[in-house]
Amino acid sequence: MRIRRILSLALAAATLAGLSGLGAVSAEAASSLNITSDECTAAGGQITARPYAGYYCTLPDGTTQPIT
Repeated sequence: MRIRRILSLALAAATLAGLSGLGAVSAEAASSLNITSDECTAAGGQITARPYAGYYCTLPDGTTQPIT
Protein backbone atom coordinates (compact mmCIF):
# COMPACT_ATOMS: atom_id res chain seq x y z
CA MET A 1 0.00 0.00 0.00
CA ARG A 2 2.80 2.41 0.88
CA ILE A 3 4.68 1.68 -2.36
CA ARG A 4 1.53 2.33 -4.40
CA ARG A 5 1.11 5.71 -2.70
CA ILE A 6 4.75 6.66 -3.36
CA LEU A 7 4.47 5.61 -7.01
CA SER A 8 1.26 7.60 -7.49
CA LEU A 9 2.88 10.70 -5.96
CA ALA A 10 5.89 10.29 -8.24
CA LEU A 11 3.61 9.95 -11.27
CA ALA A 12 1.63 13.04 -10.25
CA ALA A 13 4.85 15.05 -9.81
CA ALA A 14 6.15 13.94 -13.21
CA THR A 15 2.85 14.85 -14.87
CA LEU A 16 2.82 18.27 -13.23
CA ALA A 17 6.42 18.91 -14.29
CA GLY A 18 5.58 17.97 -17.87
CA LEU A 19 2.56 20.26 -17.98
CA SER A 20 4.46 23.21 -16.54
CA GLY A 21 7.17 22.70 -19.16
CA LEU A 22 4.55 22.67 -21.90
CA GLY A 23 3.05 25.86 -20.51
CA ALA A 24 6.43 27.58 -20.60
CA VAL A 25 6.93 26.63 -24.24
CA SER A 26 3.44 27.84 -25.14
CA ALA A 27 4.02 31.13 -23.34
CA GLU A 28 7.28 31.66 -25.22
CA ALA A 29 5.57 31.06 -28.56
CA ALA A 30 2.72 33.38 -27.69
CA SER A 31 5.03 36.17 -26.56
CA SER A 32 7.09 36.32 -29.76
CA LEU A 33 6.41 39.68 -31.32
CA ASN A 34 6.64 40.88 -34.89
CA ILE A 35 10.02 42.25 -35.87
CA THR A 36 11.01 45.17 -38.04
CA SER A 37 12.80 44.87 -41.36
CA ASP A 38 15.96 46.31 -39.80
CA GLU A 39 15.92 43.67 -37.06
CA CYS A 40 15.35 41.00 -39.70
CA THR A 41 18.37 41.94 -41.77
CA ALA A 42 20.50 42.42 -38.64
CA ALA A 43 19.66 38.85 -37.61
CA GLY A 44 20.72 37.55 -41.03
CA GLY A 45 17.18 37.02 -42.27
CA GLN A 46 15.67 37.55 -45.68
CA ILE A 47 12.51 39.59 -46.27
CA THR A 48 9.91 37.89 -48.45
CA ALA A 49 6.48 39.00 -49.60
CA ARG A 50 3.46 36.72 -49.48
CA PRO A 51 0.40 37.49 -51.57
CA TYR A 52 -2.42 38.89 -49.42
CA ALA A 53 -0.36 38.26 -46.27
CA GLY A 54 2.23 41.03 -46.23
CA TYR A 55 5.94 40.82 -45.64
CA TYR A 56 7.68 38.13 -43.64
CA CYS A 57 11.20 37.64 -42.35
CA THR A 58 12.72 34.24 -43.02
CA LEU A 59 15.46 33.69 -40.46
CA PRO A 60 18.51 31.46 -41.03
CA ASP A 61 17.07 28.74 -38.77
CA GLY A 62 14.05 28.42 -41.09
CA THR A 63 11.45 30.18 -38.95
CA THR A 64 9.34 33.03 -40.30
CA GLN A 65 7.95 36.05 -38.51
CA PRO A 66 5.67 38.82 -39.76
CA ILE A 67 7.27 42.21 -40.27
CA THR A 68 5.65 45.24 -38.71
